[in-house]
Amino acid sequence: MVCMTCGAVAKKGTNTSVTDTGDCLIIVRNVPCYKCSECSEIIYSGDVVQQLEKIIKAAKELSKTVSQEIAIVEYTQGAA
Repeated sequence: MVCMTCGAVAKKGTNTSVTDTGDCLIIVRNVPCYKCSECSEIIYSGDVVQQLEKIIKAAKELSKTVSQEIAIVEYTQGAA
């Protein structure tokens, strides 16, 4: 894959996604991505973005019921 920012090669890897919802900090570990070898830009595929949105939505709902301020989710477990 080619980096949309600088045009260098982006290689498969994993990343940690952090989302602050205001009430809860949601950390999703080992998210599949492409990382640019030059500028370190992170690129997610469309299906990964959709899955991340589902994981974040579920974590937000859970944080409301158990009153937690930080949620740490493993991507592969949240994607199941």
